[in-house]
Amino acid sequence: MAALDTLWEDRDVRFDITAQQMKTRPGEVLIDCLDSIEDTKGNNGDRGRLLVTNLRIIWHSLALPRVNLCEYNLIYLNSGHGHTEALYILTKSNNTRFEFIFTNLVIGSPRLFTSVIAVHRAYETSKMYRDLKLRAALIQNKQLRLLPREQVYDKINGVWNLSSDQGNLGTFFITNVRIVWHANMNESFNVSIPYLQISGGYVLGFKIDPVEKLQDALKEINSLHKVYSANPIFGVDYEMEEKPQPLEELTVEQPPDDVEIEPDEQTDAFTAYFADGNKQQDREAVFSDELGLAIERLKDGFTLQGLWEVVG
Repeated sequence: MAALDTLWEDRDVRFDITAQQMKTRPGEVLIDCLDSIEDTKGNNGDRGRLLVTNLRIIWHSLALPRVNLCEYNLIYLNSGHGHTEALYILTKSNNTRFEFIFTNLVIGSPRLFTSVIAVHRAYETSKMYRDLKLRAALIQNKQLRLLPREQVYDKINGVWNLSSDQGNLGTFFITNVRIVWHANMNESFNVSIPYLQISGGYVLGFKIDPVEKLQDALKEINSLHKVYSANPIFGVDYEMEEKPQPLEELTVEQPPDDVEIEPDEQTDAFTAYFADGNKQQDREAVFSDELGLAIERLKDGFTLQGLWEVVG
């Protein structure tokens, strides 16, 4: 079974990506485009453009489009200073923490918050389309609880899950988005496998008798996986009233610079976004009277008020 191209857009933080990497992949949709956005921490004073898709956000300089960054798995803290609105983002990639501050140079406009946070909320609530799930609330009255835009193509009884020595007899649901198995005796013992995760690093074994029935199921899954690969459904459905131009029209190919780059050395453009760069492990949790909940102990010299006042 051919694997989908590795999905990195919503998993990695990348800097100075190529014009090709800035193009949307199959299933990726540009939702909003915000001009006059400053990358305050890494490119202070440089006016840029923020692109919001269903998988990631991309910022690039308007003067030098090759100066850019993209990321998505976010934790938000936002703040305002007078009439200036800024979005403060903490994120983590490959065990490295980054922080970004995007400032809207259009005075009085809340759009930076509304579009980015709304799309991210839609992303966070649609992980069933993209992540393998075990023992989830998948079955109701012996029927699969369908996701939006999901269709069941086949239901196969008599499927053995080989995760235990004795095996568990259950049922397959094959849809346009995923494969779902549940035990007949215990519907809460189940697994949801999106086509996006097939050919990944997690191995699950199932047995169907007779072998002809197994081959028919494999053929059907291969066919649906191929269709899905051509146009994936990521489950992030959000539309702005004013639709932006296609992403390809908002980015331009940059001629190669006549310079030599040392790939093993991290540049200042990368380290400028480090959050707690020297930190080896999480600090202890303490109760915050201001927030009324437990938080990680702040570094010496930092205050909650200071974190909110990110724009001076």
